[in-house]
Amino acid sequence: MEPKVSIIMGSTSDLPIMEEAAKILNEFKIPFEINALSAHRTPDQVMAFAKNAYNKGIRVVIAGAGGAAHLPGVIAALTPIPVIGVPIKASISLDGWDSILSIVQMPPGIPVATVGLNGAQNAGILAVQILATGDAELMKKMVEFKAKLAKKIEKANEELASVKFEYKVN
Repeated sequence: MEPKVSIIMGSTSDLPIMEEAAKILNEFKIPFEINALSAHRTPDQVMAFAKNAYNKGIRVVIAGAGGAAHLPGVIAALTPIPVIGVPIKASISLDGWDSILSIVQMPPGIPVATVGLNGAQNAGILAVQILATGDAELMKKMVEFKAKLAKKIEKANEELASVKFEYKVN
């Protein structure tokens, strides 16, 4: 199998967050790779990865980083493929705001689709949605996935109907 999605993180300490994206890709049977690359500590490797990702078959990059969080932006600057940034609340983080702001506030021409703090699961879902625009079978799976989410809420409302309060009217 050749990977279609690359999950990149600044450090293996980010794995507990980033593996949520991997779980989604695995669920949808999308081949992916996971690597640690640092925009600050391994800039040459980041550059080589980003410049070669498309030719390697990668169609979406999910890049997570905490603190200064330059990794998604550097990759986006060097590759023509979509990059999804996952801000991570790291041990050196300023409550996560430093990584959110450094990923979301990209200069014109260098977009990074940014999910919420520690939002790797949503990054995985967004990667699937991007790939599904050119794959009818994958789109069908995504439609089914979304329908399951709706059913969970319908079931929750059924359960809430049994909650009793004197002034509750539904």
